[in-house]
Amino acid sequence: MKNCLMWVAAGCFFLGAAGTEAGTKVTVAYHNNDGATPAFEFKSVPGPSMNDAATTAKFSIVDGGADSNSGGLGKLNDGKLPVDADQPEENFFFDAGSDGGRLRVDLGGVINVRQVNTYSWHPGPRGPQLYKLYAADGTATNFNPAPKRGVVPGQCGWTLVASVDTRPKSGDGGGQYGVSIADTGGHLGRFRCLLFDVSATERDDDFGNTFFSEIDVVAADAPTAAVAAARGTVAPVPGFTAQTADGKCTIAINTELAPGLKEWAESKLVPALVEWYPKITELLASDGYTAPDHFQITLKPMDGVAYTSGRNVVANSEWLKTELDGQAVGSLIHEAVHVVQHFDGENPGWLVEGSADYIRWFKYEPQSHGADLVWLRKHGGKLSPKYNAGYRLTANFLNWVSEKYDQDIVSQMNAAMRENKYDAGLWKKYTGKTETALGDEWKQEVMAQLGQASPFK
Repeated sequence: MKNCLMWVAAGCFFLGAAGTEAGTKVTVAYHNNDGATPAFEFKSVPGPSMNDAATTAKFSIVDGGADSNSGGLGKLNDGKLPVDADQPEENFFFDAGSDGGRLRVDLGGVINVRQVNTYSWHPGPRGPQLYKLYAADGTATNFNPAPKRGVVPGQCGWTLVASVDTRPKSGDGGGQYGVSIADTGGHLGRFRCLLFDVSATERDDDFGNTFFSEIDVVAADAPTAAVAAARGTVAPVPGFTAQTADGKCTIAINTELAPGLKEWAESKLVPALVEWYPKITELLASDGYTAPDHFQITLKPMDGVAYTSGRNVVANSEWLKTELDGQAVGSLIHEAVHVVQHFDGENPGWLVEGSADYIRWFKYEPQSHGADLVWLRKHGGKLSPKYNAGYRLTANFLNWVSEKYDQDIVSQMNAAMRENKYDAGLWKKYTGKTETALGDEWKQEVMAQLGQASPFK
């Protein structure tokens, strides 16, 4: 049997040579950032288990160090999974700036191993997996139970089982991965210890060490039905779901790390989202595009206010608590716009954020006067006059362009960015004026409205 690595991503299969022992097959399943969910469900790779042979195994670091922001080794076999793409405390990863390290899994005794499965999730280069898996029964006369980097495991009682590299040919590979190492004969071998020689997926910066969410070891004598049942014991995402008003989208709200916000989310946030998500999809409609039919919002303590990665929105619960009667709901309407925008390529950040604020302040809550003349009069002397400053100022500029030149300017620009076809010339195409000419005209009108020669510093 030829050694092979099977890639399964978005329904496509790719076969190629892999560094594995004879008969060993590595299957890789992948969800991009839009398709990933906390369930870690794959068609070709078993989902994480809570009662496999690794559950009671001893995990230890042979070489390298755990990053201080990671959740530690215990995250690799606790059966608990991260609920969003960038949750360092729910994953194990090696020190920032290092080239990974080596992990040992001691199963406590020699067992017949059928399968080794590894899982990871991150929106960027910490999603892919890059490692070599060695195994040993520990009986070799020259056995070294803890070979550090520089020591070749194959020369001290270890056997190379497989080489895993899930990095894509282009892009950072962000997303969710499930890797299953198995043998075409039904079992990998009789082992007591496993050694993972893990490498960073990239060295362009200090942040290339994989976010490993779980490592499972399936014994050969574990009934298939029992393994399947174990998958079902993974706890569902805490919180609740709601259906949008048009019935086309399911929104999951995860309040596990912010239980005090559950009532607010149910009574205030969800009614706004189920009403406005369909309106946002209509405002940003484009030919051949269908908005996501599900997404998740996770409320938890963190830095910043909120961010969106594909179909996953994460918001700072501590900040939300201070704005329950203020900006809390509106901030998540802004993030829902990012879900619908659905951009994969590089686009002007000022336009991306300005469009989201335009929908928020001029469509969803114009009564708040969060970006109009009332707001400018209050803050004009402290802000830059640049149309491309982003957020509220760009929102004001976009509203001005839509009222004076083209009422569809926001949806047209969004459609171009969605197709990676945006360029500055589109402004002249739709309005007859260049981007900078529009910016200058907007600035002059704003200053005139404020009755100032130069309201901005």
